[in-house]
Amino acid sequence: MESSDKNDIAHFGRLIKDIKFVMLTTREVGGNTLVSRPMTLQKMEFDGDLWFFASWSSILLNQIENNPFVNLAFSNPKDFSFLSAQGIAEVTTDEEKAKELWNPMYKAWFPEGLEDPNLCLLKVKVDSVDYWESPESGIVRLVGFAKSIFTGQPNSKALGTHGHLEMG
Repeated sequence: MESSDKNDIAHFGRLIKDIKFVMLTTREVGGNTLVSRPMTLQKMEFDGDLWFFASWSSILLNQIENNPFVNLAFSNPKDFSFLSAQGIAEVTTDEEKAKELWNPMYKAWFPEGLEDPNLCLLKVKVDSVDYWESPESGIVRLVGFAKSIFTGQPNSKALGTHGHLEMG
């Protein structure tokens, strides 16, 4: 089972390597409403955890402290892949990790840089992932879609594959 989990982690890492932004969904405090917002995915080797910079003053942190279960929606228009990852979020002030992930462009949100008192990190431990991958070639997709339209039959090869990954 362990090697399967490692394979799933590596597969997910490959699927998200070119994705910069994700939609992070939490549950509103005291309600059933789901709330989504775009977040910048911090680039690093995926080891089961995803990292984001966040602000102590954001509603997001209150929502996570109330209910740490989150969903992350990914989309890569370059290869028509889509992912939905479920996990548990945790707020941290890991200074070493913040230094490792910091980019000077983040001063737009945190003017004092790494010393900004509003700066914190959000760590999401990914539990499971559903993904949809299309064929790599745009021509293969186009021909497959056209064939489906003309024959009236779905062409699953052209539409791609759906898979599920467990992170252990």
